[in-house]
Amino acid sequence: MAERNSTGLLMMMLEPTPATALTLPAEVREKLAELELELSEGDITQKGYEKKRGKLLAPYIPQIQGVDPSLQIDNRIQATSQVCPVGSKQNKSRPNNSRDERFRSDLHTEAVQAALAKYKERKMPMPSKRRSVLVQSSVEACTPPDTSSASEDEGSLRRQGRLATSTPYQPHPGVEHWFNRVIQGSSTSSSASSTSSHPGGRPHTAAVAVLADLMAHTQLDNHSAPPDVTGLSERSVHVERPQVASVRGVPRGYNNSNLLETADGSDGNVAGVSLAIDGVPVNSRVSSKIQQLLNTLKRPKRPPLREFFLDDFEELLDVQHPDPNQPKPEGTQMSPLEGEPLGVVSNWPPSLLASLQRWGTTQPKSPCLTALDNSGKAVYTITYGKLWTRSQKLAYTLLNKLSSRNEPLLRPGDRVALVFPNNDPVMFMVAFYGCLLAELVPVPIEVPLTRKDAGSQQIGFLLGSCGVALALTTDACQKGLPKAQTGEVVTFKGWPRLLWFVTDGKHVVKPHKDWHPPIRDASNETAYIEYKTSKEGSTMGITVSHAAMLAHCHALTQACSYSEGETITNVLDFKRDAGLWHGVLTSIMNRMHVISIPYSLMKVNPLSWIQKVHTYKARVAVVKSRDMHWSLLAQRDQRDISLSSLRMLIVADGANPWSISSCDAFLNVFQSRGLRPEVICPCASSPEAMTVTIRRPPEMGVPPPGKAVLSMSGLSHGVIRVDTEEKLSVLTVQDVGQVMPGALVCVVRIEGTPYLCHTDEVGEICLSSSSTGVSYFGLPGMTKNVFETIPVAASGAPISDRPFTRTSLLGFVGPDNLVFVVGKMDGLMVVSGRRHNADDVVATALAVEPMKFVYRGRIAVFSVTVLHDERIVVVAEQRPDASEEDSFQWMSRVLQAIDSIHQVGVYCLALVPANTLPKAPLGGIHISETKQRFLEGALHPCNVLMCPHTCVTNLPKPRQKQPEVGPASMIVGNLVAGKRIAQACGRDVTQLEDNDQFLYLQDVLQWRAQATPDHPLFLLLNAKGTVASSASCLQLHKRAERVAVALMEKGRLNTGDHVALVYPPGIDLIATFYGCLYAGCVPVTVRPPHPQNLATTLPTVKMIVEVSKSVCILTTQAIMKLLKSKEAAAAVDVKTWPTVLDTDDLPRKRPPHIYKPPTPEMLAYLDFSVSTTGILAGVKMSHSATSALCRSIKLQCELYPSRQIAICLDPYCGLGFALWCLCSVYSGHQSILVPPLELESNVSLWLGAVSHYKVRVTFCSYSVMEMCTKGLGLQTEALKMRNISLACVRTCMVVAEERPRISLTQSFSKIFKDLGLSPRAVSTTFGCRVNIAICLQGTAGPDPTTVYVDMRALRHDRVRLVERGSPHSLPLMESGKILPGVKVIIANPETKGPLGDSHLGEVWVSSPHNATGYYTVYGEEALHADHFNTRLSFGDTQTVWARTGYLGFLRRTELTDASGERHDALYVVGSLDETLELRGMRYHPIDIETSVIRSHKSIAECAVFTWTNLLVVVVELEGSEQEALDLVALVTNVVLEEHYLIVGVVVVVDPGVIPINSRGEKQRMHLRDGFLADQLDPIYVAYNM
Repeated sequence: MAERNSTGLLMMMLEPTPATALTLPAEVREKLAELELELSEGDITQKGYEKKRGKLLAPYIPQIQGVDPSLQIDNRIQATSQVCPVGSKQNKSRPNNSRDERFRSDLHTEAVQAALAKYKERKMPMPSKRRSVLVQSSVEACTPPDTSSASEDEGSLRRQGRLATSTPYQPHPGVEHWFNRVIQGSSTSSSASSTSSHPGGRPHTAAVAVLADLMAHTQLDNHSAPPDVTGLSERSVHVERPQVASVRGVPRGYNNSNLLETADGSDGNVAGVSLAIDGVPVNSRVSSKIQQLLNTLKRPKRPPLREFFLDDFEELLDVQHPDPNQPKPEGTQMSPLEGEPLGVVSNWPPSLLASLQRWGTTQPKSPCLTALDNSGKAVYTITYGKLWTRSQKLAYTLLNKLSSRNEPLLRPGDRVALVFPNNDPVMFMVAFYGCLLAELVPVPIEVPLTRKDAGSQQIGFLLGSCGVALALTTDACQKGLPKAQTGEVVTFKGWPRLLWFVTDGKHVVKPHKDWHPPIRDASNETAYIEYKTSKEGSTMGITVSHAAMLAHCHALTQACSYSEGETITNVLDFKRDAGLWHGVLTSIMNRMHVISIPYSLMKVNPLSWIQKVHTYKARVAVVKSRDMHWSLLAQRDQRDISLSSLRMLIVADGANPWSISSCDAFLNVFQSRGLRPEVICPCASSPEAMTVTIRRPPEMGVPPPGKAVLSMSGLSHGVIRVDTEEKLSVLTVQDVGQVMPGALVCVVRIEGTPYLCHTDEVGEICLSSSSTGVSYFGLPGMTKNVFETIPVAASGAPISDRPFTRTSLLGFVGPDNLVFVVGKMDGLMVVSGRRHNADDVVATALAVEPMKFVYRGRIAVFSVTVLHDERIVVVAEQRPDASEEDSFQWMSRVLQAIDSIHQVGVYCLALVPANTLPKAPLGGIHISETKQRFLEGALHPCNVLMCPHTCVTNLPKPRQKQPEVGPASMIVGNLVAGKRIAQACGRDVTQLEDNDQFLYLQDVLQWRAQATPDHPLFLLLNAKGTVASSASCLQLHKRAERVAVALMEKGRLNTGDHVALVYPPGIDLIATFYGCLYAGCVPVTVRPPHPQNLATTLPTVKMIVEVSKSVCILTTQAIMKLLKSKEAAAAVDVKTWPTVLDTDDLPRKRPPHIYKPPTPEMLAYLDFSVSTTGILAGVKMSHSATSALCRSIKLQCELYPSRQIAICLDPYCGLGFALWCLCSVYSGHQSILVPPLELESNVSLWLGAVSHYKVRVTFCSYSVMEMCTKGLGLQTEALKMRNISLACVRTCMVVAEERPRISLTQSFSKIFKDLGLSPRAVSTTFGCRVNIAICLQGTAGPDPTTVYVDMRALRHDRVRLVERGSPHSLPLMESGKILPGVKVIIANPETKGPLGDSHLGEVWVSSPHNATGYYTVYGEEALHADHFNTRLSFGDTQTVWARTGYLGFLRRTELTDASGERHDALYVVGSLDETLELRGMRYHPIDIETSVIRSHKSIAECAVFTWTNLLVVVVELEGSEQEALDLVALVTNVVLEEHYLIVGVVVVVDPGVIPINSRGEKQRMHLRDGFLADQLDPIYVAYNM
């Protein structure tokens, strides 16, 4: 039964059962109970608690028949179940007048435990967390929360000076007896019971059982921990990561079972054992966790995905169809329920002010209100006479003494804010009635404490919309408000400018003797405005007229049969709701005496209200279930109090599902103190309708109270079914009494037209009465909806001509015309068509282990919309002493409990540190603010568990691959449709020029050295921007000759030998390259190792040297030393290097002859690079391909000796190498070389050089472009001052092997537009392993075009063009113009048939500069001969093509190219190797990553990969580590929402962990290997269940 449950707290204080009584003396039991209470309140840490408890128990442990202590612990699990029956025997002697046993409050705990027992202890992978995240940031976070709480909950309390009391408390027999009963059938007694996984025999004796039970909290070191699969030590997760991942728990029995069981971690398995489970190698702790996750996910989901027709493009989300078998209402249509008529009283006052005047003048000495201080002493009692005179003074002052520019500041009807602290009811009452007398409208609000209070901004909006310019407050309160430098109160965020006026005596003046306040009859003018906060967090002001205020007082007086001069105790907030209605308004009407109990006093002494009832012999008390619940905890001082004076105990939140348990428990304890069962009067109210129903006091001859045990699943379908069979999922509710006098109540459908409900249907209660609120201030539309509803019968006819007010209470009318409330609209969550109530879910979560891990009143439940359905989120504050395993276990059990009892999955469960959830004004949690923080990623949880796999059942059906259409049909189809085959080519390369007769680059260099010896070819710049070295044609030729001699003489190399060139970017690299060609050797350029990072960079050098079969290494002296250094020896075997020659000072010799290759097809050089998927591949470039490449680039970029180009690229592979080393020699233009590394010390180096040399054509990489946008984005003004201008640039090309990064190129263009960069200048190139230059923008030809395609269609391998800005659109930019001599076709990668225009397929290329093949492919030996020579299966089957491995499409544009033809644009979508196949669809990682990076400002970078069909998302956190867990939910949400994928694992790491290669591409496979080998040192790893 979902009701908030008091047993959790009570169990902490259980009196031991009779069996224990033999063993432990009463005072020890007393002290133990006190300790338990302290622990439950958070006043003592777990450690302190265990220490004190150990001391108390020490003398008694040996008395237990010599049982081995370890056995006692093992038995503690059963102990609890053994103890319970003993308690249950006590029931027989219970007093006859106690309430029906069936409805007892602890049943819900029982139900939850029973539900949990049905689940096997399922192993779920625990999230791993970095040590530093566990250390809580501030001392404040470790204090127990101020679990003050408002309407929504019951909190725990802080007790000051509790230990000071010296008198030992003697348990009252009734109390002890009741405690034994309360725990009666409950299967949890605050111990770690219900872990059904521990087998074990019966305990020896009851005494052992009891002691074991007592020791359940005392965590001993030999406590048998749950087996550990994380590769760490037994108990703790907080161990620093070991370098080598080892598998601790070897799974056993994994052949037959899905569960990954583990050995108990104590048998010390050999580290590094690699296991294979279900064929998946498990070699580390990460893998074993993922395996657990997979096993968890293998279990079938409850709601199966329905079959439905899937249109080609529209991935239809599964629409949740209502279940045909769900219960439907069967009753007749309900008839509206009428309250008794309002009585006519002869001397009834015409208005509330008339009443005040009457008592103030006829009974001036009569006490009106008594205020208490924090020690419970009565500080001040205001009499009716004083209230009358002080209100008059204030009214006079407000109207006459406040003016601005000689105009009175206030006019009648103006709104005034009342800002009074909760402990000053007297000043509030004076201010409230002062405003009414001055005909001003008071707007009572909370005291704003800081500028950022939860919801304070919304209050500001309310004040602004009400036009409030003046705030009344007390002197003390005004002093406490935050001040600006000027000494004035600061303007709070979102608030209007206010004048603050202090209402204390010295500021108000005596009215003129002729002045009398106008006392008018109650009219429809607004009397006051009460604020309320909606579910979304917005604040509305509800206007209440004078007439409604009077009518409501009248109705309450009649319903509660108030009489003149009664005493009433009020614990509620007097500014609004029942506290205001009973304690400020109705009390004046009846000259009652109110004892106001401030919230601060309740926190110190929860019994204070009961003591005051006793002292003042109060007839009525107005409380919330929280107050009753708290008073049970303070049983020590209950001895000499009597509640026999009470004739009515009004429970203001009687409509809450857990109020019933508080009422029952309270009655059980206090019946012996004179409390009569029938005086408990729950009531239901809402700010709009005010009091809706209230249970009448017994003397009014009303039917007995009612209770209903309702089926939870029935309620979720909106129908009422009294439950019989399934005891686990029921909700027990009590009635909230009868309809108010003079009111008409009906129940209407929640959605759509307000049709009357059936009698067995839950709907929204509506009320028609003269005493409801009138409107939402300034919101006519919402007012019409809520305050002027016209309920209609099934026929569509209105049921009454009176308008009704919606109460936002969900309920029904039960037998005897009693009204029952089962929830509120605010807490309603509709998940796949079924309704759940937030309060019920809270109750279930609390019943799991109420006190151990979370604070009772500090749980928030709300829903967020993800992927077109509501998803339930549970957020709770965890105790500072809860360990990681405890919390995780609690979380998994809460998930199971909610799943069993409510049949609904929880999407996200988050635990936050104590005291960090936003508070509502009187304690309680500010739900809407919590939800806002959750969605913004500002909640900062310390534990998160996401369960999207179980909740999200409306994903589109996985795509079934259709049998492919054959290639021939494809061509015919395209012809019929009038589409051309997707094929395109660059310009012809037939016309030869002067140096085109040379087939070999070395010949070109010799020719240039003779023809233009002093023409400068290369300028190398250093970080300062000055020329570090340069080379003319002759100088380069001479240096190449010297290198050739050294190779022949020193290195004794033969023709055809491979030589590794290990140089920093510079001219040495170029000279040695040509030296190798002169000597007939094959050069291999290799990036030098990084001196600071030898461990990772040197092995790559070694690998390339070995794989390329280099027989000699040429390098500088410095690098040579490095290669043979001690540090290098740690990373590689330095003895196995081939011959290493340094070329720093070579003798000036000329080689006897320069090598001439016999044919142009001979190998010129090897180009090695590591692909993004981590494969090292070297391709062979022949002499003819090399010169053809240079010729194409020369034609495309119009390069001549008179030109200058600037290059900021790495010169080791691909197009970067060709531009750096080959093109200048071929075309004769001058290259300004800017090594990208130098930008780290001077970001503006490249752009400075471009500007200084007035370069028209420049090349860079994405990493360089990113450094410039990030590093210079804010410095454009400073660059202008240095006269840097980019107006000279005609084309700036980004060299890349990927889809163009539009966002980066666009932001680069935007930022540097100020420096004169033309928006048309920036473009990209495209090349790959088989052909390093396929497209390149060049200087002529149309600008690159951008198209928008539908991302959902791309997943199905289709191109669908859409408008810019349409949902799911993805911009793609053309990758530059196809180079001269290059032919491109789009082919189907499976059938190898040609595809039509605008179809997605693999890009194939044919050109004279294609590489001739792989030299070796390290990592995948069987690599694909057809990469370099493949033919179409249909159509033109003669041409030999090379397959690029990239998906893309060709599209004929409206533009014309240089030859006057229509221009064909090539769009590259992404590498086939990188794509992820998930749910039958093809995803490009970059698309998912872009969404993820957008989801939170602190995500600096992201990379995704898959592991065993799970999507793993790695995000770099740029911010404080406490934000790490905020990202988990946001990442999961955005990927679900935009890509229809469920994220399996979210890994949060430090910035810079995602490896990026020199081209600026993410190395996702390296990252994946690092993750699986547990080398990332993540801040947090979340495994989504």
